[in-house]
Amino acid sequence: MKKLILTSASFVILWVMSFYSAHAQEAKKIYDPSLDGMKQIKEAVAAAKVSGKHVVIQYGGNWCPWCIKFDGYSKADPEISKLFNDNYIPVKLNYSPENKNDAANEYLGNPTRFGFPVFIILDGNGKVLHIQDSGLLEEGEGYSQKKVAWFLRNWTASAIVPARAVQVKK
Repeated sequence: MKKLILTSASFVILWVMSFYSAHAQEAKKIYDPSLDGMKQIKEAVAAAKVSGKHVVIQYGGNWCPWCIKFDGYSKADPEISKLFNDNYIPVKLNYSPENKNDAANEYLGNPTRFGFPVFIILDGNGKVLHIQDSGLLEEGEGYSQKKVAWFLRNWTASAIVPARAVQVKK
C-alpha cells in the first residue's frame, strides 16, 4: 500500500511539474509567428513619426534563449526599461520555421546575418539607421547594463540630431 501511495504521489508531482513547466514556457513566448513583419514595421514607423521616437526592432524567436533572456532583462532593469519607453517604439519581429519574415529581413538589410537576437533602429520615416549585433551587448551569462544603455542612448532621436546631441561616454 505504501508503495502504491508513493507511486501515485510521484505521478501527481510529475504531472504538476510538467503542467507548470509547460505554462512557464508559454509565458516566455514573446514572439508571435502569426504576425506580418512588414505590417508591424509600418505601424511602428507611423507611431514613431507621430511621437518623435525611433523604432527598435528585436528580431528573434521563441526558440532563442538569448532573445528570451534579453526580453526579461530589458523589463527588469529600470534604466533600460525607461530608455526603451521614453525613446522607442518597440517591435518583436519573429524569425522561426513558421515565419522567417523574409520581406522584413530584406527591407531591413538582412540583419539576420548577425545572429539572434539582432536589434534594428529605424527613424520615423522607416529608414534603417543602425543594426546592432546583440553579441556585442553581452557580458558573461547575460547582458551588460553599461553596453545596452550606451547602445540605446546613442540611437535615440535626439542623440542623432547634431544640435541636440550629447556626447555619451562608454
